[in-house]
Amino acid sequence: MVIETVDADTGTGTGTNVETGTDPAPATDAAISVIAVANAWLGQDPDPETQAELRLLLRGAGDGDATALAELHDRFDERLAFGTAGLRGAIAAGSNRMNRVLVCQAAAGLAAFLKRTTAPGRVPSVVIGYDGRKNSQVFATDSAAIMAGAGVRAILLPRLLPTPVLAFAVRHLDVGAGIMVTASHNPPNDNGYKVYLGGANQGSQIVSPDDASIAAEILRVAAEERVPDLPRAPYETAPEAVVQAYIDATAGLAHRPRAQVNTVYTALHGVGWDTTRRVFEAAGFDLPTLVDAQIAPDSAFPTVSFPNPEEPGAMDLSYETAREAGAELIIANDPDADRLAIAIPHEGYPGGYRRLSGNEVGAILGWRAAELAASATGDGGATGTLACSIVSTPALEAVAKAYGLRFTDTLTGFKWVSRAPGLIFGFEEALGYLVNPETVRDKDGISAAVALLSLVSDLKAEGITLAQHLDRFSERFGHFASGQISVRVTDLTEIERVMARLRETPPAFVGSLAVDHIDDLSEGFNGLPPSDVLRIRLADGSRVMVRPSGTEPKLKVYLDTSSSNGTVAERRAAAEATLTELDRGMRELIA
Repeated sequence: MVIETVDADTGTGTGTNVETGTDPAPATDAAISVIAVANAWLGQDPDPETQAELRLLLRGAGDGDATALAELHDRFDERLAFGTAGLRGAIAAGSNRMNRVLVCQAAAGLAAFLKRTTAPGRVPSVVIGYDGRKNSQVFATDSAAIMAGAGVRAILLPRLLPTPVLAFAVRHLDVGAGIMVTASHNPPNDNGYKVYLGGANQGSQIVSPDDASIAAEILRVAAEERVPDLPRAPYETAPEAVVQAYIDATAGLAHRPRAQVNTVYTALHGVGWDTTRRVFEAAGFDLPTLVDAQIAPDSAFPTVSFPNPEEPGAMDLSYETAREAGAELIIANDPDADRLAIAIPHEGYPGGYRRLSGNEVGAILGWRAAELAASATGDGGATGTLACSIVSTPALEAVAKAYGLRFTDTLTGFKWVSRAPGLIFGFEEALGYLVNPETVRDKDGISAAVALLSLVSDLKAEGITLAQHLDRFSERFGHFASGQISVRVTDLTEIERVMARLRETPPAFVGSLAVDHIDDLSEGFNGLPPSDVLRIRLADGSRVMVRPSGTEPKLKVYLDTSSSNGTVAERRAAAEATLTELDRGMRELIA
C-alpha cells in the first residue's frame, strides 16, 4: 500500500486460429476457453495493430507461456464495464480494453437504445466528437458509420475538438445523444467513450438507469452480432458554424477587458489551444504567452509523465515560461480542455508560482457567479443555485448563504452537478467548473478560463491581485483549508477492508479532534443516491470524506476545515493547524 499526498485541490478483419503446437503440460479447461474466446475476438477485429498483438499472445499461450496465458485471462475474463462514466481503459486487444471491437459494439448498443427511447415522430440522433488521443478519430468515425447504419442520424464534429464543444453541440443541434471519444487526463495509452443525452437531460452525461439500459444493449450486441456484420452507412459532418457558435457563446461570458493581463497558457499536448485562442480573441483579451512544447496535440504527451495538471511536474514548463515572461497568471487546460488549472506568482514556491487548488478556484468563481446574479436583479437580491460535489469545499455553501442563493451538494461527477435545479454555477475540487449552464451542461475548462481571466482583469483595473482577492474571500466568508490523502493499492480488497473497518468500528476521534457523527451514504442520504462514501463530521465543524476512487485503484480521503475568528492571517493559521491534525489522524485510521 502506497500513501500519496495530493494538493487539495473501416473495415473488417480476418482472424486466424493459432496453431498451438505441443504443450509442455495438458491445457486446462480455463486455458482452452480463454484461447477460444480470444480467437473469436480476433476473427472480428478490424484493427491490424490489435490483431498483431493478440496473435502474438495466442502464439505464446499455445506454446505454454504462462505469462501470455495470464495476459489473455486479464484481457478476456472480464469486460470493460459501461457505466455513468461511459468507457475508459488502456488501448489494446480484448474485451477488458479499449479497441475498435469494443467501440463498435458500444456504438451499436447505444444506437439500439436511442431507437427504442426516442419519442414517436422524432428521428434518433447523435453528435460525435473526438480529441487528439491515439485512435480517437478512428473510434469516432467507426461510431458514426455504425450508428448511421443502424438508422440513427449521426453527425461527426468537423475535426478534433475539446470535450466542451461536444457537450455544447448536443444542445445546440438538439440531438438525442452525444459521444465524446477521450480519456481526458488519463495516461497516454488510454482512451474512453463519454455519453451525453439530450432532451429532458439537457445535454448532461448519462446517469442511472440509462447507463444500465445502454450497457444491456451493448452486451446484447456483443453476444448476438459480429462487428464485421454490423451495417455501416454515410454520416453527416457538422459545419464549422457549430464551433463558431460555441466560441461566440463562451466569449459572451466576459465583458470587454478593463485591463489586459500578462498570461501564460499551456494545453498539455491536448486540443484546447485553437478553440481557447479564438475565444480569447473574440472576448478582447490579449493572447497569452504559450508553452510552445505543449501547445500542439500530441498523443504521446512527451513532456509530462502524466497529462494531468494536478500531478507533480505537469506544470513545470509553464512555470519556467511564466518566469521568463513575468506572467501574472498561468492558465492550463487538461488534454481535452474540460478542466482548468490556475497558478499565480508566489516567491515561496519552487518555480516561483503556486497552483491554486480546485477548491480555491471554485470558491472565487462561485463568488463571481453570486455577484453577477445579485447585480442582474437590480435590487441586490440573487436567485439560482450554487452546486458542488460532496467532496468539494464547504466554502461554496458559505457564499450561497451570504447571497441568499440555494445550495446543493451532489455525488462526485458532473453528471450530478450539472443536474442541480436552477443551477447558475457548479464545480468539483478536481479542477472542474461549470460557469455557463445555459449552453454547456458539463465542466468546461475554456469557459472557466474566460470567467477567471475576466475576474483577474477587473481586479487588476482596481489594483488588486488574485492573491489579495483570495484574502478578501477569507475575510468575508472565513478561511477554508482543504487537503487530500490518496492511497494507491495493488489489491482493491484493501480498500474494501478499510471502508468496512471504518463502518464496523466508527472512530470517536480523528487525531485529537472529537467526531460528532458519521453519515454513511451507502444506502443513500438526504436525497443523494447510494454511494460508497463515509462523511465524518467533527465537533469543531470540520469534515472528512472517505471514498474509493471511481477511476483509479485508490482510496481517497478529503479533509476540510475553516476558521472565521481573528484576522485573515489568524484564520489561515488556525485552519491549517486543524488540517494538519486531521491529516495525521486519518493516516492513522486508514493505515
